[in-house]
Amino acid sequence: MAVSPQQEDRILTVGELARAIKETLNESFPGVWVKGELTGVKRYDSGHLYFSLKDGTPAMVPGVMWRAQAGRLTFQPKDGMEVEAFGEMDFYGPNGKCQFSVRQMRPAGIGALLLQLEELKRRLAAEGLFDAARKKPLPRYPMRIGVVTSPIGAAVRDVIKVLRGRWPGIAIVLAPVKVQGQGAAEEIAAAIERFNRYAGVDLLIVGRGGGSIEDLWAFNEEPVVRAIAASRIPVISAVGHEVDTTLADFVADARAATPSNAAEMAVRDAGELKHRIESMTGRSSRAMDEALRSRRRALEGLLGQYGFRRVRDVFTTLQQRIDDARERLGTALRAHVRDARGRADSLARAYGMREFPRVLAGRHERVTALGGRLTNAVTGMALGERRSLGSLEDRLRALSPRAVLERGYTLVRAADGRLVRGADSLKTGDRITVEFARGEAGAVIETLRPGGQDGGEEAHR
Repeated sequence: MAVSPQQEDRILTVGELARAIKETLNESFPGVWVKGELTGVKRYDSGHLYFSLKDGTPAMVPGVMWRAQAGRLTFQPKDGMEVEAFGEMDFYGPNGKCQFSVRQMRPAGIGALLLQLEELKRRLAAEGLFDAARKKPLPRYPMRIGVVTSPIGAAVRDVIKVLRGRWPGIAIVLAPVKVQGQGAAEEIAAAIERFNRYAGVDLLIVGRGGGSIEDLWAFNEEPVVRAIAASRIPVISAVGHEVDTTLADFVADARAATPSNAAEMAVRDAGELKHRIESMTGRSSRAMDEALRSRRRALEGLLGQYGFRRVRDVFTTLQQRIDDARERLGTALRAHVRDARGRADSLARAYGMREFPRVLAGRHERVTALGGRLTNAVTGMALGERRSLGSLEDRLRALSPRAVLERGYTLVRAADGRLVRGADSLKTGDRITVEFARGEAGAVIETLRPGGQDGGEEAHR
């Protein structure tokens, strides 16, 4: 309802009017999404982004995106680009202009989604997240497999059916998540992180069935890509059909064409493996039988060549050869000992070995005398060190604060434990602790009498 000049209670200042406009805009538009075409895009050295939004109508809304928000954009805003922006209307008093303060911005439409995808793919590739060198090998015989997908889709049924069919004893742990729509990327990333935190599985299958690019978009979002890249558990990406490609496929350790194909890659076919084992066992048995037959033929040839009538004759002959060798060895050793004893006797006669006990006794006396001298020297050094240590202990004891306390002095500490050096740091009612040479006592300050710097009482003016 219009208000006549006569009904006006008071006159507003310009500042008051500006504040009222700002408050009204903030209350009316606390947060809205606006779709429009960018024009007049300018990014200043400060990092702030200024632009205007327009559409087919003559209307145009000035906009601003401050540095903190503009720095998180995954694409480069340009004139003519259609975007969707989220923010609130604001009134900037210094130039008297209403403007749209943008907190989030994204390209609009499918083309914009693809542009956003390419920007993110380029940035993550520059970080090395897609490098083949960082991919982990899949385990040959996993015992437990984690599956991150929707609990109600066809993908989870296909994965479980193939896993059970190929390896009936495999353990499957399902992490049910949303696979499309708002919050899906965060749920998928959180499930991957939980599996890594608890480390209860050997392999992860992450994916969903087919769909449009919008349906598969959660597997193109940065949280999912980074969660797969950070996973210590090998990850198979199984998103959509063979023609579908997402960023999860690039970062995963292996990419499957479909969820069923992921299950085939995850485990081996137990039936086929059993057939291979049986085949290898049969070949090994046949090889062992042939080797035994060959050894038997060689033994029979050896027996026939040397005329042995029985196999036991071979061992009897060998035992006789061993006994003969032992006898010859004993005879040779006895002869060697006799020769060594004769050479020793000759050396004793030649070099006066009969005098060796007397020489040895003299050497023993010298060693005993040197030992006594060494013992006396060590004892003297120990006594000297003990006297030095006692002198140092006396000096240390004299310098100890405890020695001062023994003479009747005390230490005074404030309630917080600090040492009180003067009465001027206390006030009436403070609690103190008085420490004696033995024990301590608590006290409360009742009177104070500050002293001067020379220890005398300060003169009161």
